[in-house]
Amino acid sequence: MNDSASVFSYERVVLIDSNPCTRLTLAGQFVKTRSVARPTQLAIFISILAIATRFFLIDQPYIDNWSWRQSDVAAIARNYLQNGFHFAYPQIDWAGDAPGYVGTEFPIFPFVAAICYKFFGVHEWVGRIQGVILFAAALPFFFLLVREIFDAGVARWALVFYGFAPLNVFAGREFMPDVPSLSLALIGLYFFIRWTGDQKLTSLFAAAGILGLSILIKAPSVLIGVPIGYIALRRFSFSAFRRVELWGFAAITLVPSIVWYWHAHRLAEAFYPHHFFGAGAFRIMNASWYLNIGYQIATSTLTPLLCVLAIAGLFVKRSTNYAASFLYWLGAIALFIFAAGWGHRHQWYQLPLIPIAAAFGGAACCWLGRKVRASMTEGFVAFVAILFVVVSLLSVRPFYRPSAADLRIAGLYLAQSTPKDSLIIAADYGDPTLFYYAKRKGWHFLEKDGIYNGHPASNAEAINDLEELRLHGATHIVFYSATFWWLDYYRQFAEHLGATAIMMKSTPQFKIYRLQPE
Repeated sequence: MNDSASVFSYERVVLIDSNPCTRLTLAGQFVKTRSVARPTQLAIFISILAIATRFFLIDQPYIDNWSWRQSDVAAIARNYLQNGFHFAYPQIDWAGDAPGYVGTEFPIFPFVAAICYKFFGVHEWVGRIQGVILFAAALPFFFLLVREIFDAGVARWALVFYGFAPLNVFAGREFMPDVPSLSLALIGLYFFIRWTGDQKLTSLFAAAGILGLSILIKAPSVLIGVPIGYIALRRFSFSAFRRVELWGFAAITLVPSIVWYWHAHRLAEAFYPHHFFGAGAFRIMNASWYLNIGYQIATSTLTPLLCVLAIAGLFVKRSTNYAASFLYWLGAIALFIFAAGWGHRHQWYQLPLIPIAAAFGGAACCWLGRKVRASMTEGFVAFVAILFVVVSLLSVRPFYRPSAADLRIAGLYLAQSTPKDSLIIAADYGDPTLFYYAKRKGWHFLEKDGIYNGHPASNAEAINDLEELRLHGATHIVFYSATFWWLDYYRQFAEHLGATAIMMKSTPQFKIYRLQPE
């Protein structure tokens, strides 16, 4: 890259006796100049801004577009606090009169949140701050990773794209394990590449421990094994299979996850509602389903600008040994999206695409920077960076929409007006936000074996489920604004409800009935 494009260069090469030196090799003679300080300060500034965006509405109640997932994690945290810190037995709130043990990812984040609740109280920001901290911790490692695989200029651009991609901005402040897992995967990948160079076991075992935790808290992070496998084969060829330290690395990385997920599966089998988080994700869908996923990726996950730049970056010539590792990682994710089409109805599974797109987008920007006249380079850099950030921040706004606000309002009313041992039936589309803010247990409605089962197929199905749950001790049934239509559409069910329950409270946000004992 020429000097005119060095706005994003990290180190100035100094020539002494015709030999190129950097500040790492020029012992005692390096003098920090403005040309070195400015890019470094720029990288720090980008990182600070990216971290700051994650604090926007960090104390917002769990009412945004991903309310249900956060409410489940938050319920597990609060149940640890209230029921004893039994780490291996996470509990949710929608199992009615049962304990509600479920199979989940390694629940380290709700467990840590529960400990923090003892000191700070139960607040939404306590759970969310963990993701922000790990995102911040991963930024320098992501920069170093991309610099190693591509170069310093690409790394600087990648920092902008990774830090401000709309899905990452929003997910980075959610009380969920997805961004923490991705952050750990990036840190672990960096340490693995570092080990291929320095051959120090400390680097290898740091990579193993960090990657192992990443997979523990989010099983799909195992796909990071694809670029790692490529790098190992590139570095050692087939002799990699004879290296004892690599077998040790694999064992440390994978065995804890195998043990935990086996336990989680057994837990789900043993206890009602027999639920394993993520079960059923592997289902191939129709073409329109995947087109919708592609549209999400190109818009609210990456933005159209980053999507176009990333595609262009795929064709930019790269000379480093490990550049293709991100291509193989991308291929593995594409296959996963296809095989787990149903699971990818949840947009957070697209998060691993962001660091890959950021790197290739950075490669495209550096290539374009070399094509721009020297006098226009800084203007080009500023224009693309500002345009991307503005488009990204506009794209992220819909994620914060308070779609579950009425569920929270209903829950808060229940918390104030019902006995603590009340069992609530909630027509809530499977969103446990109502249970979380009510601080009550109960069931989704309709349900089948404790799992939300969609709309009733008939009046009879709705009546039968209501009566079955009443036999299990249900005391109240709640409808919120999005399910009011049930009472008009299922007329016989509404008549049955009128005969067996008393209207307790009706507002534009919710309707609560107290069930009469049989």
